Amino acid sequence: MPTSLHSPQYEIFRRLIVQARRDAGLTQTEVALRLRKPQSFISKLERGERRIDVPEFVEIAEAMGIDAAMFINTYTQEKNDRQTRLP
Repeated sequence: MPTSLHSPQYEIFRRLIVQARRDAGLTQTEVALRLRKPQSFISKLERGERRIDVPEFVEIAEAMGIDAAMFINTYTQEKNDRQTRLP
């Protein structure tokens, strides 16, 4: 069984985080500056080397100017869609 950091569900989450950042027109550096963190913090998150908790996620969402609840709804829908496609 894959670790939670490398689970299919977390991969969906990471892909959506990257997509949200890009859709917002932001670089990793810009998000990191808004969070007062090094750029490597965002890079490690996006590459799956670092896991975040809910408070960190909300902070990141705010820094990117996205609605955290809408993001979670999108994540849940994609996760459920993936599960229904599995045999």
